[in-house]
Amino acid sequence: MIPPVAEHFLDTEHLIPRGLQPGNGIVIGHKQPHIIHSQEFNPLLEGSELATGETSDLMVFKHRQEIKTAQGIIIIHPNWWGQPPAVLKGWTDRVLRSGVAYEFEEGDDGSGVPEGLLVAEAAIVFNTSNTPEEREKLIFGDPLERIWKDCVFDFCGIKNFHRKMFQVVASSTPKERTIWLDEVKETINNYFPKKRES
Repeated sequence: MIPPVAEHFLDTEHLIPRGLQPGNGIVIGHKQPHIIHSQEFNPLLEGSELATGETSDLMVFKHRQEIKTAQGIIIIHPNWWGQPPAVLKGWTDRVLRSGVAYEFEEGDDGSGVPEGLLVAEAAIVFNTSNTPEEREKLIFGDPLERIWKDCVFDFCGIKNFHRKMFQVVASSTPKERTIWLDEVKETINNYFPKKRES
């Protein structure tokens, strides 16, 4: 579930034309936005799926197919105890699987360094938070940066990564939020310029 302040910040007509949506959102290639919390994405990774990677969940299968060919990935979520919310964590567990997002060399038992398989030009993560920046970095060490940059996208082969945390949402003004939204649009346009028709 999205905190109302985060949903209010991200639910705006400014982002919709670029395909961006509010909440625990994943935008893949600007064409297939997924609001996983409203799609009722099942984040539970069953033991059999963990062992084999196989699933009968058509939504998971669709997300896996799309992420393999995505030219760009944008993820939006609130800072939830220094982590993505559970539904988004479940999405990474079920979608970014071996054979989809990465693979190990033949004979590797999983202890080696995998080869990333994702072909996206870049990945962008936008977070909202009620923790002041200084406290987030000095006390908590900004775990979301490490999770998304190193543990997810670098692991899966995406080196061109950008993340921005917008804070403090609870005390932000409408003017500040407008500035943040402008920054989001500028960032997206810089990383994923619109293709010119010839």
